[in-house]
Amino acid sequence: MRSTPMLQAGRRWAGALLMAAALAAGTGLMAPAAHAAPPALPVGDAAPECIAPAKPGGGFDQSCKLAQAAFQQAGLTKTPMRITYLPGGVGAIAFDQIVTRRPAEPQTLVAFSSGSLLNLSNGRFGKRSIDDVRWVAAVGIDYGVVLVGRQAPWKTLPDLLAALKADPGRISFAAGGTIGSQDWVKSALVAGAAGVDHKSMRFVAFEGGGEASAALKGGHVQVYMGDASEVFDKLAPGGPFRVLAVLAEQRLPGPLAGVPTAREQGVDIVWPAIRGFYVGPQVPDGAVAAWTASFDQLMATPAFQELRAQHGLFPLALTGPALRAFIDRQNRQYGELATRFGLRR
Repeated sequence: MRSTPMLQAGRRWAGALLMAAALAAGTGLMAPAAHAAPPALPVGDAAPECIAPAKPGGGFDQSCKLAQAAFQQAGLTKTPMRITYLPGGVGAIAFDQIVTRRPAEPQTLVAFSSGSLLNLSNGRFGKRSIDDVRWVAAVGIDYGVVLVGRQAPWKTLPDLLAALKADPGRISFAAGGTIGSQDWVKSALVAGAAGVDHKSMRFVAFEGGGEASAALKGGHVQVYMGDASEVFDKLAPGGPFRVLAVLAEQRLPGPLAGVPTAREQGVDIVWPAIRGFYVGPQVPDGAVAAWTASFDQLMATPAFQELRAQHGLFPLALTGPALRAFIDRQNRQYGELATRFGLRR
């Protein structure tokens, strides 16, 4: 498959993220050591809350449901963690609200992903930056997928690329985000692999993966460039979807084990994405430390690892300075990616 400048840029970025993940594994950051029971969570009488910055059904929702199940299973919360949905700007509305209106709520986590970091580096959160919140934990890594309807004529990724090349105007990409979001970048990489300029591809933006997959199911769009965690519960035999490729270095275990990678099909695209949580900028140090210690303890247990797999995520565990260093690296790399693709505002 021909290598385009966009593919080369995406390859460099993906390689840097995978190298960082490998470095984390090599330094023990992916498997925190077990210690004594973590301190009580800093929620007081308030119910712990996880904000998913999109509508139900997408990756943010999966992250919050993972945290909800893990803390409840471990008995660390008196009442179940409630999940609230705050869609808008693929995380921008939630980010702004936590910074300006709810900066000191120790009981409130907000889910983030690599897409959030990409939008921050692109200037799509306005003047906000990675320094405006307190980063708590990255709890897993996800991978992009190329999803089509079960009745679609394409059985492989090369089939789709051939159709794109022949008539790009007949195929529309859905994404849980606008132009410049990570789903858009994945779509642009696939279009580029077919020799189609990303400025010419048809693209339909939705507020979250749930809406995007619903549009695909309804036949309103032809391709959804989502993430593995978003489709694990949508792949029942005879169901409405088909995964043409996973954007990982190697085949993924579990329900997607039979799906070849893009690279296996001659398309050099890899797209890993971390998922995790942050809190407001004025949350006290002690509260942040309690959340961090709790996540460290949880992520070291087999029970959490099983839950993480059930929610479609793969092993990655970062907290504290290691997480902040990881985010700093990603911010620089995403900035370079934005410049190369003309995305920076």
